[in-house]
Amino acid sequence: MAMDAERRQAELIAQFSSQAVALSSAQQLAALVLEATSHPALFAFSELLALPALSMLAGTQYSSSLDLLRLFAYGTLKDYKNNSGSLPALLPDQVRKLKQLSVLTLAESTKILPYDQLMQELDVSNGIVRGKLDQLRRCFEVQFAAGRDLTPDQLNNMIEILSDWLGTSDSLLHQIQEKIKWADTMSDVNKKHQKEFEDRVEEAKKSIKQADIDIRGHDDYLSESVGIMDFEEDRVRPKRRRQPLA
Repeated sequence: MAMDAERRQAELIAQFSSQAVALSSAQQLAALVLEATSHPALFAFSELLALPALSMLAGTQYSSSLDLLRLFAYGTLKDYKNNSGSLPALLPDQVRKLKQLSVLTLAESTKILPYDQLMQELDVSNGIVRGKLDQLRRCFEVQFAAGRDLTPDQLNNMIEILSDWLGTSDSLLHQIQEKIKWADTMSDVNKKHQKEFEDRVEEAKKSIKQADIDIRGHDDYLSESVGIMDFEEDRVRPKRRRQPLA
């Protein structure tokens, strides 16, 4: 769902950007700003704000439309109320959109939104913010919120945060690689010790086998020697003569 929403945003931004490039008058560009800020599915405006074509609004009677586009990119309903005297009057669709954007701004800083903060900005039925109402704590718990345009200060802060995260990730990756290297080394050492142990066992088996052969040979030799000695003794033993019968 989030991917579909991002794809839709990109399509709308591309659509309005191409329209802005094709326009040649400040009046037409002001009408385009009105259409973009009223569109029910568009919630990102910084790319439109950066278009060179829209700089034509500066210094004209429609310059307040450029300020309005900047408000929708970075501001809230409270900001509009504080500067309503210098900004165009909002259409109902624009009011609804600005309330939704205001809720997104609140959701960036906390996931628990008290009812008091949402009294004027709770119209978020189109899915850009999802969550649940906690009747006991009287608050709205944010579970999902679409991202808003970033101010230059927020962008620099995000770059710094991502740089720190990247540094931490590199350090962690290095530690993991060192652990893997150590594990490989220990595995090689264990294999070497296992081979040495197996070689010693094999040598011991050979020694035992050879000793057994030697013992058997010695026993056979003793048996043969005893037999020869018995034979020789029989040869040299004087035979007894028979006595003649009387």
